[in-house]
Amino acid sequence: MDRPIVGITMGDPSGNGPELSVKALMNEAVYVKCRPVIIGDAVCLEEAKKVVTGAGAWKIHAIESISDAKYEYGTIDVLDLKLVDIQKRLYKKDYKKYAETTDTETLDERYSESARMCGECAFQYVKKVIELALNQEVDATVTNALNKEHINMAGHHYSGHTEIYAHYTNTPKYTMMLAHDNLRVVHVSTHVSLREACDRVKKARVLECIKIANEGCKSLGIEKPKIGVAGLNPHCGEHGMFGREEIEEIQPAIDAALEEGICIPEKAPTPPDTVFSKALGGWYDIVVAMYHDQGHIPLKLCGFRMDPATNTYSAMSGINCTIGLPIIRTSVDHGTAYGKAGEGRANEESMTEAIEAAITMAEHFSYSTPAR
Repeated sequence: MDRPIVGITMGDPSGNGPELSVKALMNEAVYVKCRPVIIGDAVCLEEAKKVVTGAGAWKIHAIESISDAKYEYGTIDVLDLKLVDIQKRLYKKDYKKYAETTDTETLDERYSESARMCGECAFQYVKKVIELALNQEVDATVTNALNKEHINMAGHHYSGHTEIYAHYTNTPKYTMMLAHDNLRVVHVSTHVSLREACDRVKKARVLECIKIANEGCKSLGIEKPKIGVAGLNPHCGEHGMFGREEIEEIQPAIDAALEEGICIPEKAPTPPDTVFSKALGGWYDIVVAMYHDQGHIPLKLCGFRMDPATNTYSAMSGINCTIGLPIIRTSVDHGTAYGKAGEGRANEESMTEAIEAAITMAEHFSYSTPAR
């Protein structure tokens, strides 16, 4: 196929998304492999250029239609939704500066107004890129970080990107996949309390995630994926001594998956304290985790590096994909970094990896019509 068109959302305008968008598209290799276009606001990218080292010569090309994009290295195409009032957009770092001349109540209201606006913008960027993908105007989508509180303040009551994509593509069965190098994880549940997460470990959902994990690996070019299924309880429940979820829910799901020809090497749940070391050693291509932190902690332990000398992250590697959708969605695996947004210090490594993953998935992906 021709170089895929990759639609990249700008993320929360008061977060690190604008500068990460600029930094990632300063990499010439991106243009060799794909045709990138930002979905966002040109004014924010112009501001981001001012703080990103070496970005002064880059041109921000505002367009009204995907067909107007140039896809030329040195020019950053942006489908300009014109949603941001740049005078009202406030970074977290600005609070101390304005606090010297503004009373607390007024300043808090200004920040709330900025948060609502930025939440609305971030939501609309996501909604637009989904529309473009469903209409096959872009071949894949990549998302910068948004703030869940901000989008809810703007009246859009979703717990994150995954749920927005599921809603607007009418997808009932989906899951999040995290990846860092060859370590990949999908989750039976994500943004719920730990108490509720335990209640969600049911045969039907575990089997669904095993199947989605299998298809997700195939979309990355792995022909016969090997899947590890984590237990929920310590030592996988120790034959029911520490919980019966492995016996009553997880093992029956594994047995059903094996009957369908899915490769689960151990044919049983693997203790959570060893399943990820086995995956890192190549025993599995992907792990089915039972809840959010069980899967996120090992991925971020491998992909994030804290520099004790500067008390900042020297590396933020890893990506997030939503598997089971009729379109491609990959994402950075970090948040909006409000504490340093607008300073040009954001690390674009995860964004670059997300674009790479979207390109790979586009090579193996078959579009399907979402259910109505």
